[in-house]
Amino acid sequence: MSSAEKIPGEADDGKVKRSGLMVAAIGVVFGDIGTSPLYTLKEVFHGAHGIAPTHEHVLGALSLVLWALLIVVSLKYVVFIMRADNNGEGGIMALLALTLKSAPGDTRSRWLLMSMGIFGAALFYGDGVITPAISVLSAVEGLKIATPAFEPYVIPITLAVLTGLFLFQRKGTASVGALFGPVMIVWFATLALLGVINIYHEPGVLHAVNPLHGVYFFAEHKWYGFLALGAVVLAVTGGEALYADMGHFGRMPIRTAWFFLVLPSLLLNYFGQGALMIGNPAAVENPFYLLAPSWALYPMVALATLATVIASQAVISGAFSVTRQAMQLGYCPRLEVRHTSEKEIGQVYVPAINWALLIAIIALVLGFRSSSNLAAAYGIAVTGTMAIDTILAVVVARALWGWSWPTRIAVAAFFLIIDLAFFSANAMKIPQGGWFPLVVGIAVFTLLSTWKRGRALLFDRLRDSAIALEPFLAGIAAHPPLRVSGTAVFLTANLDGVPHAMLHNLIHNKVLHERVALLTVITEDVPHVPEIDHAEVLPLGEGFFRIIVRYGFKDEPDIPKTLMQCEEYGLAFHMMETSFFISRETLIATMAPGMALWREKLFISMARNAGSVTAYFKIPTNRVVELGTQIEL
Repeated sequence: MSSAEKIPGEADDGKVKRSGLMVAAIGVVFGDIGTSPLYTLKEVFHGAHGIAPTHEHVLGALSLVLWALLIVVSLKYVVFIMRADNNGEGGIMALLALTLKSAPGDTRSRWLLMSMGIFGAALFYGDGVITPAISVLSAVEGLKIATPAFEPYVIPITLAVLTGLFLFQRKGTASVGALFGPVMIVWFATLALLGVINIYHEPGVLHAVNPLHGVYFFAEHKWYGFLALGAVVLAVTGGEALYADMGHFGRMPIRTAWFFLVLPSLLLNYFGQGALMIGNPAAVENPFYLLAPSWALYPMVALATLATVIASQAVISGAFSVTRQAMQLGYCPRLEVRHTSEKEIGQVYVPAINWALLIAIIALVLGFRSSSNLAAAYGIAVTGTMAIDTILAVVVARALWGWSWPTRIAVAAFFLIIDLAFFSANAMKIPQGGWFPLVVGIAVFTLLSTWKRGRALLFDRLRDSAIALEPFLAGIAAHPPLRVSGTAVFLTANLDGVPHAMLHNLIHNKVLHERVALLTVITEDVPHVPEIDHAEVLPLGEGFFRIIVRYGFKDEPDIPKTLMQCEEYGLAFHMMETSFFISRETLIATMAPGMALWREKLFISMARNAGSVTAYFKIPTNRVVELGTQIEL
């Protein structure tokens, strides 16, 4: 179609759609990084290693914040890492899948990269606990600035807001999602306005654009300047969310929103706080809230609380999404997943994760009791994930963009020096609270890696004890058993062996159905597999069929729906005439090589508490037959 033949209004419709995506992205993607001004500069000058808020110190800290935002978020995530998309999807699990496709062939390198990716995903849960706690708590603490009489109520109000947020999760975010974008636009506009007003009174603060002020800051304070990086990094927490949410909104809406609204608003507010502290060093107590005139304090507390709730919602939804992807990729046992939207497949609710996060967050708020104390725990998980993102992205750079070794080494060295500097500074905070996200990350990593290894070990045991399929079919042809009408579907992960459930059925019932389908589900390392490619049917003879079903790690498994596609291969399914046979393994821990005894027991416990295969694959419960088998690990 030529430009003259284009439908009138088509270009305008495209612009409207892009604008809508950008507004939605502002509401979901930038909540975490957008609420960082609540506590970042306060912690540089008021934290455990706080530095006196003199004119030069303020300029130095502002310079570090400015260049951290430009290098870590703008250059690394928005320009570099967001190019590493897995069929349009981003995030640590998508990056891990890309990495394993691009990784060297030797097993040790692949295992190391896979372990790093799993640990990066595990650290996300540590971040998911701290972000809601520190964000909401820092917002509600603004009430103390209005009057000290509110101080006893800060913790109860914070817990009430957080509890209400988690109770709401089961209803889904679709009903309030439309409000997120406009509210966050008001938030960023307010940040910019307050910053401009205070910069106007102290324009000299703009000299902090010169990176030499950051160099002088380190030169003067040396060790304490290095420790201050542990607070400066709070300005970039949430930067990885830009990459993680790329699949929901697209690369361009996120980039446009970042460079034209979010980044300018953040910088203006940080510089406004710096200008305030230069003119009034006592404002270090809470430079964010003291930016506003006294009459605007209560509205600011309300707006900040709403913004932090939105920021928390993004992290919670992210934890649900990562859990669902980990289940699909085989790193997590089946958990109950509820879909909260009929239109958006990505909007899910995982009850087990929801309540685990709430319990951990309540314990965190009651244990640390202030945003300053929580700041000591914040940062270690984020900086660890940032370093892992850099390594994985550089690994895939050769496969995606054909980068040479020297280019990849140079890029990796540049970003890793910054990432590791931030990580090292935050490592100094481990005794003060940084241990908490590490404990969470290590615990989740142990669970994810144990499940992955345990499933591989279980598959090996089943394969070793299985009868080869070809001789079995030859035996069926030579000595046919009694065949009954209908179709039997046996779920199996072994493409070459006879399913244990089928052997048990044949031994005990002495019959086979007239049609037998051996069904294997494979999760590909791509986000989505086109629906037309979900099912593949291979006739095996003697009424047997091999069905291979493929899903992406963000697809929703639905076996009955997928089986309907088999009709075009000459294999029609009628659910009321189809029985699904599933093997239920009773696992026994042994001292056999493969996995430590304590991990075997952990895996068995996880397997016992895993969700139902029937529910996970949406198989009608009245069509399922379960047959037990005992496996020694």
